[in-house]
Amino acid sequence: MSLVPWCDGRDGMYGWIWRHLPGNALLKALVSIVLVLATVYVLFQYVFPWAEPLLPFNDVTVDNQ
Repeated sequence: MSLVPWCDGRDGMYGWIWRHLPGNALLKALVSIVLVLATVYVLFQYVFPWAEPLLPFNDVTVDNQ
């Protein structure tokens, strides 16, 4: 049994990533920041431009009167 009620031994995806990163806490934090920035870059440069024509943002229901 854990001493804290919200910790049941499962720390989820982010805990798994943290445990598998190399180095001490400072290096893990730096690698985490680089991974987040790389993910944001890939999303904005490749994923969002690809998905934008597929999304209905320009389909408006208001008529020009």
